[in-house]
Amino acid sequence: MGGEAAVRNLSEHFYDAMDRDEPALAKLHELDEQGRVSRRSRDRFALFLIGWLGGPQDYIAQNGHPRLRMRHARVPVDIAMRDAWMRAMTTAMDEVGVAQDLRTFLLGRLADVADFMRNRPG
Repeated sequence: MGGEAAVRNLSEHFYDAMDRDEPALAKLHELDEQGRVSRRSRDRFALFLIGWLGGPQDYIAQNGHPRLRMRHARVPVDIAMRDAWMRAMTTAMDEVGVAQDLRTFLLGRLADVADFMRNRPG
């Protein structure tokens, strides 16, 4: 990906795309005073993504094991939300210019995780 700065940049573009293009998904997150996904959520996801991609495990050091399904159990994740999440990530990858081979690999892996997170039918 190009290191921590590149992953943080992707994370910012991801949440910017979510705020702009996927308002129903954005509203499932902690929002700031302007109604945008909060800095805390953005930074936490960036730390998770850095570790998930093989970088420093700062997310685990600060928050413990990700336990994604448990931590997201309160959030209704259905096919529509899964797809909205993937659209926001695809847009972010477009905006930051992730190389095609890496993009294909990452989107495949992220699609698996996004589908695993579904906790509602439909």
